[in-house]
Amino acid sequence: MKNSKKELRLKYKSLRQKLSVSEIEEKSLAIANALLELPIWEKRYFHVFLPIEEQREVDTELILHLLSGKDKEIIISKTDFQTLKMTHFLLTDNTKIKKNEYNIPEPVDGIEVPSKKIEVVLIPLLAFDLKGNRVGYGKGFYDKFLSECNKDVVKIGLSFYEPEDVIKDVFEGDIALNYCVTPERNYTF
Repeated sequence: MKNSKKELRLKYKSLRQKLSVSEIEEKSLAIANALLELPIWEKRYFHVFLPIEEQREVDTELILHLLSGKDKEIIISKTDFQTLKMTHFLLTDNTKIKKNEYNIPEPVDGIEVPSKKIEVVLIPLLAFDLKGNRVGYGKGFYDKFLSECNKDVVKIGLSFYEPEDVIKDVFEGDIALNYCVTPERNYTF
């Protein structure tokens, strides 16, 4: 099926593997700068993913610096592959980060933050379309997490690439984005 999630996953994983370290840095910087233009800066609790380097994800280090410079509360997660749930922790100077078996950097422990408290979620993704639908790695972690948040949580995808016209096999449990930030421009849905 053309533009199915499976097909898009393969396409974008392969595109990302071809990115050099300097391209990732350059694109990640452009994304961090573009994020400044979104109307989210009155919010206080920001959930940020720590990138899986092996998957060539958007490097969020600059975004972490931005948020901390603006005195925001930064929340990061730990994933449980048995329950497919995420537990959220406040990122502080004392937070110890360790990679899990899937190379996902995670907090070892810390101050837990309930999903309902989180106001803005930055979401890693492989692809997205013009309606704000997204394709991740297919485990449903973010759909589950976002469904636990308040209705007005701001959902922002971060993507190295521009959108596809449409993702064919979107289903009801998929939660769409409010914005997606690429190195080229910001999309609003």
